[in-house]
Amino acid sequence: MKFQFVTLKSSRNKWAETAVAEYVDKIGHFVPIELHEIKSKSLSRDSQEIKKSLEGEALLSHLLASDYVVIFTEDGHLAKDSIKFSERVVQIVESGKSRAVFIVGGPYGFSKEVRARANLMLSLSSLTMNHFVAQIVALEQIYRALTIWKNRSYHNV
Repeated sequence: MKFQFVTLKSSRNKWAETAVAEYVDKIGHFVPIELHEIKSKSLSRDSQEIKKSLEGEALLSHLLASDYVVIFTEDGHLAKDSIKFSERVVQIVESGKSRAVFIVGGPYGFSKEVRARANLMLSLSSLTMNHFVAQIVALEQIYRALTIWKNRSYHNV
């Protein structure tokens, strides 16, 4: 199985890019992974629904019918702990799909079409965080999940 980590990119942030690259590299020691950034249009706050719709179209055009799609969203299922999250990641790896796509959305969330396409909707926290922080948290938890699965010394029980 291959992993793909998809983000919506509206601006550059060096510290976040460095952290994302570090976790993509670490995850790559366990499974092949690609980072894919989809350019997000700059629109005013008054155009939230239009922005979500445009982002949704771009995300859906990137997905394959055979993908296992995980979206990180505020109202998704909140994993009880990292062990439970790891179990979920292992289920995805063992699902028989050839590609798992993990998506961190934009500031206004996902369109209903993207939500309908998702195989799994997860929440990273009950706290609200910006998309740069969400990307790093998601990648760190994916990395942690893989180290738990492979019994590597990263997660302290």
